[in-house]
Amino acid sequence: MSIPAIELMTTLRSGHSTSPRLTWYGPEAERVELSGRVLDNWVAKTSNLLQDELDAEPGMRVRLDLPVHWKSLIWALAAWQVGMETVLDGGEADFLVTDQPGSTEGDYDAVIAVALPALAMRWPGDLPAGAIDYASEVRSHGDVFMAHAEPAATTCAVTGRDGQQHLHEELLDGFAASHEEGVRLLVPAADGLEAALSDSLGAWQSGGSVVLAHPDVQLTDKLLAAERIHGD
Repeated sequence: MSIPAIELMTTLRSGHSTSPRLTWYGPEAERVELSGRVLDNWVAKTSNLLQDELDAEPGMRVRLDLPVHWKSLIWALAAWQVGMETVLDGGEADFLVTDQPGSTEGDYDAVIAVALPALAMRWPGDLPAGAIDYASEVRSHGDVFMAHAEPAATTCAVTGRDGQQHLHEELLDGFAASHEEGVRLLVPAADGLEAALSDSLGAWQSGGSVVLAHPDVQLTDKLLAAERIHGD
């Protein structure tokens, strides 16, 4: 049985696959744009890292200890595609994905360190013993994801900051926010990761795209016009 996350990735890599689907504005004039095909490639590589290197299976839990960022969206999509649960409330999990591996507390099967700069090819500095360097490891994994185990639609996909849970079958019809068809949606990072995930899923489900903006980025009229922000 397919689950909504898998169906969404199929949609993003087909049709208008070269059109922008996720644009990130970060500090220091950083701009990253991912087409549907490139977004799918990143998600596939990350799903393969989870499945093939970390032995992740459907039903296992991934704690996302990351700020709102294009890589945090990649990680959520990858975990869902495997059939895993993303934990946003700081609860227990099998895996920890973090940009601060030096301050890790808790017991995890693996800690994955995510360097946030777009051009980072490896973690900048020393990592704690046993931590996995996402930037250097993910590139060696395949661009196509083939699940080893069939995920169940009735298992949990998201545990939100308030502890509320959403099943995989509800991901696009319950957790995702409702947006206009073909929207070019501005998603401020200041709203938090849960809101960014909900809004992004809703935009992609409606055939739209997302402009994700770091809190330090000044949202000028020129920027909004250049990115053709429209709809809600």
